[in-house]
Amino acid sequence: MLSPLSRFLISTFDWRTALLILGDLAWLVVIPAGLLVRNSPEDVGAIAHGEASPGEASTPGGAGSALRSVPFWTIAVTHFACCAAHSGPIFHMVAHAMDQGVAKMAAATVLGVSGFSSIIGRLGTGLLADRFGAKQILVTGLGVQAAMVFLYLFAGDPTTFYALALVFGLAYGGVMPLYALVTREYFGYRVMGTVYGGVFFVSSIGMGIGPMPAATSSTFWEATAGSTWAPSPSALQPSSSPPP
Repeated sequence: MLSPLSRFLISTFDWRTALLILGDLAWLVVIPAGLLVRNSPEDVGAIAHGEASPGEASTPGGAGSALRSVPFWTIAVTHFACCAAHSGPIFHMVAHAMDQGVAKMAAATVLGVSGFSSIIGRLGTGLLADRFGAKQILVTGLGVQAAMVFLYLFAGDPTTFYALALVFGLAYGGVMPLYALVTREYFGYRVMGTVYGGVFFVSSIGMGIGPMPAATSSTFWEATAGSTWAPSPSALQPSSSPPP
């Protein structure tokens, strides 16, 4: 929803006014929503649904031992690679669609479709993880995400972009909550805040650097496309007359 809205505001006003309006909307939504947050069940002497017992086992040695363990770094590096992989398509999705001849508003809507389907993915994978296990669904979701990133290379029309955005959103949105579930399964709930905070910190680095390779390669190609070593289209065409 926000992507087409942002495109509309930029087209109607300018990017400064659009940012101001979107920022005001964030304040108007986030602050009232924060007032609706309730205490955790333990704070009121209750047990959350699905808890085995109040005295669930935790990681021996506490958070420090967990942060030095192999499972922690396995989850963190996986999350890092996942975010690095999907942040590039998310960041460049609109620009890539426009480069392929898709209209500006339609390109922005492609990103909106991806974001909307990611919400459905979060709900759906949660249900599947409860039935089949978080690790199995996480691996499946990562495989689908990788396939969609690769197929973006061959997208050239709005219909293809919409279809890829739909499945891509389901995949990248679906895997995100599963990292917390896997972290909980390995380390328990007592140190989950610290451990998952570390996992999320590492993944945020991947999210930040993910769009950079695509932007760098695009800049490099634009800078070198006209150089002497880059073949021109005419050089690849067969000659109409035989060589002397």
